Amino acid sequence: MKNNYLSLIIILFSFTSILSQINPKNIEIVRDQYGVPHIYGKTDAEVAYGLAWAHSEDDFKTIQEGYLAGNGLLSKYIGINGAGADLITQVIESEETVNELFYTLSPEFIKLLEGYCAGINKYAETYPDKVLVKKLFPITPKKMARYSFLQLFIANGADRLIGSVFQDNISSDFIYENEMNGSNAIALNSNKTGVKETFLAINPHQPFNGPTSWYEAHLISEEGTNIIGATFAGAPCILIGVNKYLAWTHTVNYPDKADLFKLQMHPNKKNIYLVDNQEYKLETKRAKAYIKILGVPIKISRRFYKSIYGPTLKNESGYYSVRTPSLYNIKSLEQWWKMNKAKSFSEFYKIIKSRNLPGYNIGYADRNDTIFYISNGIIPKRDERYNWKGVVPGNTKKTLWTEYYKVEDLPQVINPKSGFIYNANHSPFKSTSANENPKAENFSTTMGYELYDNNRSTRLLQLIESHETIDFETFRKIKNDRTFPTPMNYNFININNIFQMLPEDYPEISELIESIQSWNKTANADSYGAGTYAMFYYQANKYYKSYIDKKYSKELIADILLEVKSKMLNNFKTTRVKLGDYQKLVRGNKEIPIFGLPDVITAMRGVKHKNGMIKISHGESYIGLVRFTENGPQYESVSPFGTSDDPNSPHYGDQMELLSEFKTKKMTFDKKKIYATSQKIYHPK
Repeated sequence: MKNNYLSLIIILFSFTSILSQINPKNIEIVRDQYGVPHIYGKTDAEVAYGLAWAHSEDDFKTIQEGYLAGNGLLSKYIGINGAGADLITQVIESEETVNELFYTLSPEFIKLLEGYCAGINKYAETYPDKVLVKKLFPITPKKMARYSFLQLFIANGADRLIGSVFQDNISSDFIYENEMNGSNAIALNSNKTGVKETFLAINPHQPFNGPTSWYEAHLISEEGTNIIGATFAGAPCILIGVNKYLAWTHTVNYPDKADLFKLQMHPNKKNIYLVDNQEYKLETKRAKAYIKILGVPIKISRRFYKSIYGPTLKNESGYYSVRTPSLYNIKSLEQWWKMNKAKSFSEFYKIIKSRNLPGYNIGYADRNDTIFYISNGIIPKRDERYNWKGVVPGNTKKTLWTEYYKVEDLPQVINPKSGFIYNANHSPFKSTSANENPKAENFSTTMGYELYDNNRSTRLLQLIESHETIDFETFRKIKNDRTFPTPMNYNFININNIFQMLPEDYPEISELIESIQSWNKTANADSYGAGTYAMFYYQANKYYKSYIDKKYSKELIADILLEVKSKMLNNFKTTRVKLGDYQKLVRGNKEIPIFGLPDVITAMRGVKHKNGMIKISHGESYIGLVRFTENGPQYESVSPFGTSDDPNSPHYGDQMELLSEFKTKKMTFDKKKIYATSQKIYHPK
């Protein structure tokens, strides 16, 4: 305990000293022709200050929204819709946990956090009219940590468990059906490229707006940082990207990372629960949120508890505790920061062995011809006598897991003879050629790893294995592929009956059936078949959760197509609708017809727009193509909109055409080229 207090004293002292050491004149922000900031500083803390300033210039609102959610203040900004997040931050005791574990962060990383905080606080001081909620400021390292703490709790799916208790809608099976999210990672080494080069496709599919949308930056310090990539709002380092030595990306994985326990309450004693017939008392607490309705302040309150299993809630069926590894660790951002600075695979692997990222697949490539895949996570060691897919008994310490698998014990592949690794949010046991894959039988079923394929994984494997060698242009084409496999292989629905229907049996919708059946299954913007299928998909999607076995009958498909026909005629006055007429890439007043459908490699997902159309909200959120050559790394990238969220900025939507035309912009590590082609060079204030 003395060491803990000593660490805190050191931390407080360093906090004061670092703020006085940062001189904005030592920091240069160099904006390229697309407004991407290249940020130079002597120290990592100075670069973090510059990143906070540059990102605030481009999207201060979103940074604040993330921090508001993480610090229980979102309802003060958006009202009742923010109350849920505010209550969850209290239920998971983010403030208490961060205070308790803050000493586990290294002094070097805390300096980085302090630098970022200094930058964002200075921006708020300089532009007070842009501050959403005054109570949020000043931002501190602990407030940053609380935001990260909430994000990773949600990323682990634990918020869904809390929500199921809140709503008194507890399922017997919490298997997550991956119908909404998707990302791709592809890496090739010389065995597949045929030359002394490695390739990596960085291809996350995230929301286009909000705290988990991507922001591109290039960070350079004299302390060993030199990395180009993307980050989330409020993060002080790059989360996916490339330095001069190596590159990595993430895709979301779905092992069992969170558990729900039902407590055995004492029949006669209030707030007493039994574990192995011993009595334990629930800690009783209260979460509060304050909102205004018609100017009248209203308090929302919810009682919660704490058991030895974790945060606990009560509903009509009993008391339930949520337990997930992210509740006991706040070092994820520090691990990402260290990954930014890694110079070799051995160094990179040592960093991920610290086991601070609670989830995410990692796809990796480096200049030394190394490629690597791991289904990463902090996975508990669970008693195999229990069913961990549903509600677990919370009445015995046999279910109270306290240990985790080592990183070495997780599914992974390094330098397979096939020369490739890939992941599309599917099974980690299908990550390279069949004979080199990790074997599912070698891993405990309690780890809950995915066993399914999807359309993207099926298609990726087909494309990669169809080429003996793959040059960079072919690699680019594979990444930009937008064709479904035959048969379609959604992991959550089966609509393949549509291809078996005889049009003449359904005269009212025969034209639509023929349009889909004659379609080449490629999601091009100018395709009528893709347009018909897209409208069918979104109409059909609302049925799948209630439909038996997820296999759509011909009768149901016919009913859905009748609904589609009605919408086509009402909104487009025709039953021949191109995909690009139906779905748009929208930014301000700018609308562009756009390719893609859910679960093709170039995945796109839309929400309601206007006049029967949809606008893309999720999908190809950031694309980075890495090529390690004998002359160093080459990198090209594109974002769906632009660097800035300001409608008045020239970079509000200046990458939209690039994305729609499958083009990228060249990025460089060369300082002379960066300065020579810069559009603006300045110091933050």
